[in-house]
Amino acid sequence: MKDKKRGYSNLVRPILHLIDLLIISIYCNYLWTDKLIDLVFILSFWLLLSVFFSFYNVYRSTKVIEIISLLFKQLLVYGLTIMSYFYIISSNIYPKQFLLSFFYFFILFAVWRIVLHFLFIKYRLITGSNFRQVIVIGSNEATKRLINFFNNNQGYGYHYQGCFTDKHENNKLGDFKDCFAFMLNNNVDEIYCSVKELSNNQISQLIFFTENNLKTIKFIPDSKYIFTKKLKFESYDFIPVLSLREIPLDVSLNRIIKRIFDIVFSLLVIVGFLSWFTPFLALVIKLESKGSVFFKQLRYGADFNLFACYKFRSMKANKDSDRLQASKNDMRVTKIGKFIRKTSIDELPQFYNVLFGNMSVVGPRPLLLSHTDDYKNKINKFMVRHAVKPGITGLAQVSGYRGNIEKDLDMQNRVRYDIFYVENWSIFLDLKIIILTILNIFKGEEKAY
Repeated sequence: MKDKKRGYSNLVRPILHLIDLLIISIYCNYLWTDKLIDLVFILSFWLLLSVFFSFYNVYRSTKVIEIISLLFKQLLVYGLTIMSYFYIISSNIYPKQFLLSFFYFFILFAVWRIVLHFLFIKYRLITGSNFRQVIVIGSNEATKRLINFFNNNQGYGYHYQGCFTDKHENNKLGDFKDCFAFMLNNNVDEIYCSVKELSNNQISQLIFFTENNLKTIKFIPDSKYIFTKKLKFESYDFIPVLSLREIPLDVSLNRIIKRIFDIVFSLLVIVGFLSWFTPFLALVIKLESKGSVFFKQLRYGADFNLFACYKFRSMKANKDSDRLQASKNDMRVTKIGKFIRKTSIDELPQFYNVLFGNMSVVGPRPLLLSHTDDYKNKINKFMVRHAVKPGITGLAQVSGYRGNIEKDLDMQNRVRYDIFYVENWSIFLDLKIIILTILNIFKGEEKAY
């Protein structure tokens, strides 16, 4: 049935269910079994797992990395479930044969779903249909970032109509009181409100209006107090309660997965690269200036424990190295030091820190002790970044916040991204950060000095 506001978009998810089940049925009948009872079980497994993993909870704002994460979890567990089923019923399918056929199925299905995601984006851009009309209430840094997202990501299907605020802004559509008439006259679908700028009475007015006019209202939290925290909704005897979700790496299984990844990745770098590159670089460092090849510095790690962080020495020996970060055209940096700092080669010995368990490949970058002592009481939630192991690279670094800290805002932005990473960790986010780090090394970074 066609929805007047959304066209046929409300049918997309049921149709996807049917297409997925059809693909599985054809593949199953062709390669695994032609028995009807087996097919019923195999399709039932898919539906149950899709509910458990929320596989079809993909929305227009869902990122590709999140889709890949859902695919990986769904298909991995699905494959193990089917293999266990065939083993229990003593099927004639051989493990090697099944694994190979399921690998092809994995690739086929993943390509199908990712291509479909991009086709939806292209469809919206080409036809201009299936767009949500949105307005923003409030004017601050958070709302401006959101407006920028709407304007620069048309493929997600949001059409930004304008902003309402009681502040004196040149580009606003009107004050708060003007938004209600505008929403009725312009078929607005979604309203994004900055909690920071609204009174309780104004929020109550908006909720009353949206509920009685079938509009969707969404709130932008005050990032001064809540950066990116996911909230968990619970009900205590019909009393709604919001609680902060646990940190993903507090879960034992997630810690084990990350630790295994760290060990494997660090061993590959140490054996495959550092084993032969270190003697060569050590000779160059020693020839240019006196001092040790490695530079050791105490940093705060997970749970605020001190550890010795290792680097290749890139500066002449100086008494300020524990207190002052390197700045642009810093006279302390050697010639070879400029190169290895620019390419981040000086950080490579930290893979030994990873192997020893002090650090992780990806995580919040460990700061100078002086910076930590200075900012831990200045920036709200600063200490959350010490809930996990520090990393060789991190989300803040690949998002443009690396290098010298020149003002408090630089640190605030770093902490904001670090907290997002801590509270939204996944192995796929780690892989994305690693890929972006490698790309940045080859592109070069303005603040890498």
